[in-house]
Amino acid sequence: MSIPGIITAIDGWVWGPVLLVLLAGTGVYLSVRMGFPQFRKFGYAMKNTIGKVFSGQKAGKGEVTPFQAVTTALAATVGTGNIAGVTGAIVAGGPGAVFWMWLCALFGMCTKYAEVLLAVKYRERNDQGDWVGGPMYYIKNGLGKNWTWLGVLFCIFGALAAFGIGNMTQINSIAGSINGMIDSFGGNTGALTLTIAGQVVPVSSLVVGLIVMVIVGLVLFGGIKRIGSVTEKLVPVMAVIYIIFGLVVIFANIKYIPATFVMIFKGAFNADAALGGAFGIMIMTTIQKGVGRGVFSNEAGMGSAPMAHAATSETEPVKQGLYGIFEVFMDTIVICTLTSLIVLTSYCRAGAELGIEWGGNGGAPLVQAAMSVVLGGKVGSTIIAVGLSLFALSTIISWSLYGTRCFEYMFGTKISIIYKILFLLVLPIGSMLEIGVVWDLADALNGMMAFPNLVALLALSGVIVKTTKEFFSDKHKLQ
Repeated sequence: MSIPGIITAIDGWVWGPVLLVLLAGTGVYLSVRMGFPQFRKFGYAMKNTIGKVFSGQKAGKGEVTPFQAVTTALAATVGTGNIAGVTGAIVAGGPGAVFWMWLCALFGMCTKYAEVLLAVKYRERNDQGDWVGGPMYYIKNGLGKNWTWLGVLFCIFGALAAFGIGNMTQINSIAGSINGMIDSFGGNTGALTLTIAGQVVPVSSLVVGLIVMVIVGLVLFGGIKRIGSVTEKLVPVMAVIYIIFGLVVIFANIKYIPATFVMIFKGAFNADAALGGAFGIMIMTTIQKGVGRGVFSNEAGMGSAPMAHAATSETEPVKQGLYGIFEVFMDTIVICTLTSLIVLTSYCRAGAELGIEWGGNGGAPLVQAAMSVVLGGKVGSTIIAVGLSLFALSTIISWSLYGTRCFEYMFGTKISIIYKILFLLVLPIGSMLEIGVVWDLADALNGMMAFPNLVALLALSGVIVKTTKEFFSDKHKLQ
């Protein structure tokens, strides 16, 4: 077997039934033990998270506001997966994959809440005075020094995965979407090319890579406060743009909404019946694609987002944990659902003309085609180019922080600049190369991050339950 084949096989094994069951099972277990706080306390969570955005939150040295912490985490989760990934899951697993994505998110809210709670509870100050935390810290400080090796394992996977999942794959998507937009307006990105490693690539891809490298460098070297300041502005803007144009498409297709939901719920248990033909999509494929995409998108249980939340100025772990509930809700229930409805309502309207090959592959071009059914080709390609670029840029910024935190934990703060420079230099490379194998490798490393984190969540579940009960039983803290 070739090296690419081996990497693909490893990726398939990592994201196989064992990890998906462990991820979903952890969410169910924590939900049961805590009495389903994501449902019982949902109103309280929304009131005390998004409801306090404009309440004048402040942060001291080496920390960010609670809202900046969640936007930094959302910047990483709301990425290309919300557009290309969701579409890929729907095409490969059928419309029913959306149902399993929703179900995964409902329990994932509790998992993310638990991760964030532990991140704040067991965080530390680093040599520069910044708050740092995440799985490696709640493993060391919660489980004890005998478990430090598990935290190091998480950091190895995280530092390496950042170069792929939060760097090369994202910048490649930005370059591809911008090239596609230029060509849709009559440009010709293939007219001026370079030959890199035997591949002919547009010069425009290199230009995009260099521009993004400069932008990310300015943000990354500004420290955690600059990252928080950028993401609190970038995330709401990119979300609003995508939501507005998504709703325009959905309202234009509003008479197809009932048929779309029939497809989703029927397809959750029988994909072929929902599609009206024998496409050969098995129920296990539908479940795996839906659960896998849900987890991959909102990152509940992966251990990445807690590294952003640990920098919050909020001192009460439970209060910051509530932002974890909001984060999953926003990422999956809002953004991913929006993408799903754009594609499926347009499919109900245009049928075979949309070009979906059920059981095959789907990506950003399909969302562009779905939008074009209503908005036209030029507008559709522009919205996807802008949306995908902003989503991917935000992911790169946040993952530059995650990778740095993992590297810093293993080798110290002083030499973390080495990691930052390498991360930036990889961006122009990723913008130009075919990175299918890189995606599979990064995907596998990203999945491997979950194993140490889930062990810690389960082992510290008693602490999570106790801290939660103490908070909600104290009327003074609830004020």
